[in-house]
This record gives sequence, C-alpha cells and structure tokens, in this order.
Amino acid sequence: MKKFFEEFKTFVTRGNVMDMAIGVIVGGAFGAITTSLVSNVITPLLAALFSSPNPDALNITLRAADEAAGTEAIVLGLGTFIGTIINFLVIALVLFSVIKAMNKAKEMAEKLAKKKEEEEAAAEAADPKPTTEELLGEILEVLKKQK
Repeated sequence: MKKFFEEFKTFVTRGNVMDMAIGVIVGGAFGAITTSLVSNVITPLLAALFSSPNPDALNITLRAADEAAGTEAIVLGLGTFIGTIINFLVIALVLFSVIKAMNKAKEMAEKLAKKKEEEEAAAEAADPKPTTEELLGEILEVLKKQK
C-alpha cells in the first residue's frame, strides 16, 4: 500500500501532470472570459443584427407555458446554441494562435541553438586546440627551462 502511494506521489508531482493541472485552471478562467465575451458582446451584436433587443429573442418558442395545465414552455434555444458555437470558435481561434506562436518560438529557439553550435564548431575549426602531446611537450619545455 505504501508503494502505491509513493508511485502516486511521483505521478502527481511529475512535471507534465502539474502542467496539465495549471492548464485546466487557466483554461477554466479563459472559458469564463470567452463566455462573457460571447454573451455580453457578440450575442447582443447578433441580436441587434436581427433587430432584436434581447439575444434570447433568437430562441424560438415551440409551445408556450400553460399554468392551468401545468406544462412548461418548450423553447428551441437557437440564440443560446449560436452563443455556444461562437464561444467554441473564439476559444479555438485563441488556442490556435497560442499554439502557432509557441511553435514559432520553438522553431526560433532551435534555429538559435543550431546557429550557436555552428559558430562554436567554426570557432573550434579556426582555432584548433592543442593536442595532449603538444601540451605535454610545452610543459616538458617549461620544466627543462626551470632546471
């Protein structure tokens, strides 16, 4: 049982699990932002395009509520559905942009690393380091001069 908890602790504290947890938290916060953008900005603009003062007016009532009969209204929530689609598209667009930027940054970092390696290789080729035999020969000469 103790081994199980040790393995679980290792799993949970592993970098990619922590990164995923942070991503879920940030994603939830971002979802709230996009939901607000869609419901408070985009959907009212769409409602204005359809000459409607209220985004819920895009919803279609199939059957009105009848209190006497005890039935609830049946509403086809087109406005809500359109808002959800727009919300998804905004999130997908931002995610696409972030991933594209991350890939571009990764490519640039790889190019810089490759350029640095090439410069180091060129510097080594231009200024070859002395071999072990050469270094030992120089040390031997210095020692002979000291005698």
